[in-house]
Amino acid sequence: MTRKLFGTDGIRGTANKYPLTCELALDVGRAAAKIFKRAVNDKNKCMIIIGRDTRISGSMLENAIAAGICSEGVDADKAGVMTTPAVAFTVEQKKAAAGIMISASHNPFEDNGIKIFAGDGFKLSDAQEEKIEDMIFNLNKREPDIMPSEIGRVYGVNASEDYINHITETFPKNLSLSGLKIFIDCANGAGYVFAKKIFEKLGASVTAINDSPDGININRECGATNTKMLCKAVTGNGADIGIALDGDADRLIVVDEKGNTVDGDKIMALCAVDLKTRGELKDNTLVATVMSNMGLDIAMNNAGIKVVKTSVGDRYVLEEMFKNNYNFGGEQSGHMIFLDYAKTGDGILSAVQVLSVMKKSKRKISELSGVMEKLPQALINVKIKRKGDINLIPEIKNTILDAEKELSGRGRVLVRFSGTENLCRVMVESSSDEMANKTAKRIADSVERNLN
Repeated sequence: MTRKLFGTDGIRGTANKYPLTCELALDVGRAAAKIFKRAVNDKNKCMIIIGRDTRISGSMLENAIAAGICSEGVDADKAGVMTTPAVAFTVEQKKAAAGIMISASHNPFEDNGIKIFAGDGFKLSDAQEEKIEDMIFNLNKREPDIMPSEIGRVYGVNASEDYINHITETFPKNLSLSGLKIFIDCANGAGYVFAKKIFEKLGASVTAINDSPDGININRECGATNTKMLCKAVTGNGADIGIALDGDADRLIVVDEKGNTVDGDKIMALCAVDLKTRGELKDNTLVATVMSNMGLDIAMNNAGIKVVKTSVGDRYVLEEMFKNNYNFGGEQSGHMIFLDYAKTGDGILSAVQVLSVMKKSKRKISELSGVMEKLPQALINVKIKRKGDINLIPEIKNTILDAEKELSGRGRVLVRFSGTENLCRVMVESSSDEMANKTAKRIADSVERNLN
């Protein structure tokens, strides 16, 4: 079956336009309730937790999903504004049947999305998503067979303190963040609920920026996708580190004390080395994606750490970790999964781990991130009207083949479609910025000519 709704990270689209309509959201709620209530033996304890980020469309979709859940005889627990990892944590902690997060992560406010977690706190597999999607398309607007007395109820659940305690408990008991000056960019997203409280509880001096969401300013020129404001704040105020989250706080990008951006690859490198040093990196293996810079492979090889590559998407990183019992992995974009502590990417948790490395080593973040040297990399996101098999488009295919011949032994080319947006991502690594940019532009121009 070809999936029509779910992409690499749930259902995504423009709010109030198919598929992110109230009608579809209601059907998602119905389908999720039908499937997950079968896994719960005690009917009286069958509930699905719903969280959302700060987008203006979040409440609309939240209420539609809750209505669908209740119509199938399951209780809907609305958690309000929460981060994606906090929803995953709460689902497992509260022994809920499932969890649903309403967020489009790093996308602009016009977009939204629906992610579903099973009762164990893990994102759904492709097979589980296909099962839900098949049920959605086969509801055929049939009336629920639930009697009026069996209709579910809507409750409010507040798990903020439990989540805050969980994150702070991952920090070494014998250490404190006292003496550290931290700036946090909350991206006007869900992270504003927890981030400042967590780092202050650990003893740091904390200043939060972009922590006043109004429904439409989420990710707007701020957060993990745009660190310019945070870089200025860190250097202008003599901070030790800047922490940038995205809209649902499942990814982390860091700014060092000199105002340099430290991406997910470098964060993974320094954390992997720390874990290996402490004998806590299972099988001395780091799981990354094909988007990670070649410099990560070189740095990890020098540190005696094996790197396993997956397709792009934190779900595929997690699947590889789970399958082979690895405990650490992530993406260049800032998704980091510390499987000993969490079952999904968590930007705040990742930041706590980075800060623990700083405190234990008594080294600055600029020194720690120096464990990896990045190869020059060019990334161009090409807006497209359609997606197609690149191998069946002669001009694009030949342009890529010519580039790979030119870069043989000195770099690589990766061309892939975004799983959440109408974009084709062209990434080129080379021995020089000039070569990387020149080659990437040549391929991007070919993509634009043929897919628009």
